[in-house]
Amino acid sequence: MNAPIPVAPLSLSGPALKVQTVRSAAGIEAWLVEEHSLPLVAVDFAFDGGATRDPDNSAGSAYLVSGLLDEGAGDLDAEAFQGKLADHAISLGFDARRDDFHGQMQTLSSHRDTAFELLALALNAPRFDADAVARVKSQVIAGLQRQAQNPETLCRKALFAAAYPGHAYGRPEHGDIDSVSRMEPAGLKALSGGLLTRAGLKIVVVGDITAEELSRRLDQVFGALPAGSPRVLPPEPIAVQGLGETHVIDLDVPQTVLRFVGPGPTWHDPDFIAASVLNHILGGSAFTSRLFLEVREKRGLAYGVSSSLLPLRESALVIGGTATRNDRAAESLAVIREEMLKLANDGPSEHEVEEAKRYIIGSYPLRFDTSPKIAGELLNLAIRGDGPDYLGERNKHFAAVTLDDVKRVARRFFGDPRLLVQAVGRPVGLA
Repeated sequence: MNAPIPVAPLSLSGPALKVQTVRSAAGIEAWLVEEHSLPLVAVDFAFDGGATRDPDNSAGSAYLVSGLLDEGAGDLDAEAFQGKLADHAISLGFDARRDDFHGQMQTLSSHRDTAFELLALALNAPRFDADAVARVKSQVIAGLQRQAQNPETLCRKALFAAAYPGHAYGRPEHGDIDSVSRMEPAGLKALSGGLLTRAGLKIVVVGDITAEELSRRLDQVFGALPAGSPRVLPPEPIAVQGLGETHVIDLDVPQTVLRFVGPGPTWHDPDFIAASVLNHILGGSAFTSRLFLEVREKRGLAYGVSSSLLPLRESALVIGGTATRNDRAAESLAVIREEMLKLANDGPSEHEVEEAKRYIIGSYPLRFDTSPKIAGELLNLAIRGDGPDYLGERNKHFAAVTLDDVKRVARRFFGDPRLLVQAVGRPVGLA
């Protein structure tokens, strides 16, 4: 008989990072991880409120602004600004997400003077020249036109519109052709003034820079931005609407795209850690989850199927889905529902819980193998409201999750069989 293969113990200490809190003379605060072995500096930052700050009739405004900040600033037009970035191998980009407006900069240490100068110009003196606005608008509209018949895009947009009617989460983050077409330089410039404020600003810097220098750079880049006002969050998470409903968008394609949502835990819900283990068991693992085994491996209904937790600032979801043949869409959805109810009624096995914990803990170091990854992971912590000490505690929280914890959370989130389901295609048997 073969002896069992020994399993190496997992480290529960978290990544060995020394995170400093740096405060500038003007009161701008950032987290810094000094790393002088490589001549690189990575800066990640987020302003509170991305697409949620779009005017009601101008969905996609923040996204359009994100594409324009590096299209000319100060006395540099778009060509000159982009030329300086290219000449100095500086990476600079912005993105508007539902809850936050993100920016990233990466530069060689030898070019950091130019990099911080250009970043400061982009945030404090964006030009919004008419030709640049027209060009970026045309690019966004062309993308929206390409996506107009994309089943995945249609499904996601319709799902969020049904889940959050009348709320910013229900509007398309990139807008629609009509809303984007109506946007003008003056309105976009005014919106940028409300987006780019110090209220709720989170900054992380990783690389070849000292705390003393960073303190000066913070004021150079962010010190002159308006103070702004923090977003007022609801006292309780916004409830997901449409539970128990199934919506179908008719599209002549051979496969049906299926997406579902149900209520999920927010970041600071006491059950979030256990719910993460539960989700890994349901559909979060690429090759060992219950949905993968039941939908793909046993029945061959789809190539891929998954689920995830989506905690937002004002709400939270369990979200998942698959794509399958039209004539097997109803069967696929039935299997997904069945597996969720099995977890609610019977719970997972001890083995499933331990394997999920082992993967979640063991894979954590992979999030910290480059400076940009470190900056991005720390920024996520800052946005959530956690401190750097969470890095050392995170794995211990997962290790402490018990089978009873996961069973209880499964009953809480999967015990109600009602889901909001959105399908795009010509599914047979879905109403």
